[in-house]
Amino acid sequence: MSEIMKPEPWVSTKEIAVHMGVTVETVRKWIKLEKIPCHRIGKLWKFQVSEVDEWVKSGKAVE
Repeated sequence: MSEIMKPEPWVSTKEIAVHMGVTVETVRKWIKLEKIPCHRIGKLWKFQVSEVDEWVKSGKAVE
């Protein structure tokens, strides 16, 4: 049997900050500078951990 792939969950600004070991303020700064991959859903910013991890691995996370 093939396993059904569940879609990756969206995480909040706070959750991605914890995942990365940075402050929420740092994540907000990256959003404002259009650096970190994120998606606006209504008034909220949401992230997919895989996109953010790839961003870091690509070297684009360097300030």
